[in-house]
Amino acid sequence: MEHTSSDALSAKVRSWKEEEQASFRGWDFSRLTGRWENESLPWEYRDVIERFRTDDLDLLDMGTGGGEFLLSLGHPPRRTAVTEGYPPNFRLCLETLAPRGIEVRFVEEDDHLDFPDARFDLVLNRHESFSAEEVRRVLKPGGLFITQQVGSGNGRDLVARLLPEFAPPFPENDLDHVIPALEREGFAVLEQGEIFPPLRFFDTGAFVYYAKIIEWEFPGFSVDTHLPALMAIDEEIAAKGFLEGTEHRYYLVARKDR
Repeated sequence: MEHTSSDALSAKVRSWKEEEQASFRGWDFSRLTGRWENESLPWEYRDVIERFRTDDLDLLDMGTGGGEFLLSLGHPPRRTAVTEGYPPNFRLCLETLAPRGIEVRFVEEDDHLDFPDARFDLVLNRHESFSAEEVRRVLKPGGLFITQQVGSGNGRDLVARLLPEFAPPFPENDLDHVIPALEREGFAVLEQGEIFPPLRFFDTGAFVYYAKIIEWEFPGFSVDTHLPALMAIDEEIAAKGFLEGTEHRYYLVARKDR
């Protein structure tokens, strides 16, 4: 019986390591379809953008990933630029966006955007870090900044399961801190929203895949180094049917007034 149990454990660990090593391109979580569940947000990022976007605007999409969402907006390529700092996604952008006439820039540090002053009418940012000062610099007077962010409270309870001593890297990434920072830079906030919805994983491998991708929230994580914690999580999923954590999302629309 012990031999069977040991074999079953070895098979689980092998499957978790396969999830750990699985490739990830763009911002595509389709591998987790049916294996996790999160609540829909009370706002739709696309709808927020479309209330303000027109085809005559010069648009920048910060941290575009593979450009999938950007392309779905149908903005004129000659009026579109993107930044990306993750090398596999940057290469993907060069393959898929640049041939369309979209300007692609490798930007590793978001507090230094490689564009001239007052270059854009609209800056979009979905889940990418940003500097209020630098966004202001590249916006034209009256230009708009629209962002949806993963807030500092995201997954804190899940991180604690693997890294109990780890402190969140951006503790001030919430509306209470971001709005005053934008206002100090001369922005007027036109819209805002914030939510803390539940997130559930239905198998341990799905959580491993997620934790390995979101490496800034789970630094140093690997199946080998965190096996006891993963075993405890696996037992919890077997008993309850899921592992639950908490997400943190917010959005805002801000106008450069000065």
